[in-house]
Amino acid sequence: MHILGIETSCDETAVAIVKDGTEVYANSISSSVLQFEKLAGVIPEEAARLQLEYMIPVIQDALKAAGMQPADIDAIAVTRGPGLLGSLLVGTTTARMLAAIWQKPLIGVHHTLGHLSSTWLGTGPANAPVFPVLTLSASGGHTDIWYRTSHMHGSLIGRTRDDAAGEAFDKGASMLGLPYPGGPHIARMAAEGNEKAYPFPLPLHGDSSCDFSFSGLKTSLKYLLRDLPEPFAVSDIAASYEHALCRHLVDRLRKAVELHPDTREVHLVGGVSANNHLRLLTSSLCHEYAVTLRYPLLNMYCTDNAAMIASAGYFQLMEEPETVTANFETEASLSLQKTLAE
Repeated sequence: MHILGIETSCDETAVAIVKDGTEVYANSISSSVLQFEKLAGVIPEEAARLQLEYMIPVIQDALKAAGMQPADIDAIAVTRGPGLLGSLLVGTTTARMLAAIWQKPLIGVHHTLGHLSSTWLGTGPANAPVFPVLTLSASGGHTDIWYRTSHMHGSLIGRTRDDAAGEAFDKGASMLGLPYPGGPHIARMAAEGNEKAYPFPLPLHGDSSCDFSFSGLKTSLKYLLRDLPEPFAVSDIAASYEHALCRHLVDRLRKAVELHPDTREVHLVGGVSANNHLRLLTSSLCHEYAVTLRYPLLNMYCTDNAAMIASAGYFQLMEEPETVTANFETEASLSLQKTLAE
């Protein structure tokens, strides 16, 4: 089954074609991140305007890359939320029009469920992930831990109480004078620094939940920069701050693994999952508890992309064929917990 996926939740205009939820035939992305780099953030109205401009060329590019015609597509999956409402509407309106013109089933996909499905991309039946799975989904918009027994059955067991992890990277980079988006720039700077140079607190370590909090780490960085005499090595501060953020994420993952000892695999997804230091710390945790670690096979599957939406749409269709193609609303705020069955 070939699913055409469309993702426009933020500043990407992405279209992909994926076979059976795993085999990526095309994954085309047109990003406006460079337009917003100088502003250190996305302007919603401008993002939607650019997506209107990019949408048709990206669809054409995906079909050409896959060597397919509309008749070869079996269904269309599109991000229905959460995200920037104007951007989401560009994607869902396009998907509705294509579904009507091409006479294809239409599947509305939760953005986070797309990320949760990204670890299936590029795997075959012999190497597919095995449930139960604990997934840390961390990006600029959310930081959650999900426990799932199937694609559409699971529960949210941990979430951030303030900023998302990617947001903490962005704000930290801004304080250090590094460009937006902050995560990759902090990681490159940290590679040259000493992670033990400056101590940071470990948030919520004694808390019984699996929740996250990044506000204290940002405040600690602010005061460190205020009180630190010059000159100082920015690389050391970047390495110490990166380590603090990743250590907090892994500390909460450890709590989740202890609460769910039947876990077979731990997955890292979302933009922050591309961070090598996070992968290294999580690998040590998984080795300790004898569970398999997975993260997206390619870094392009970590950030927002349409291949993950097509994959999630396929698995939704497999598990809920009677209801998955029902009419849906486009929503800027959308709960995945209400979508998944316990």
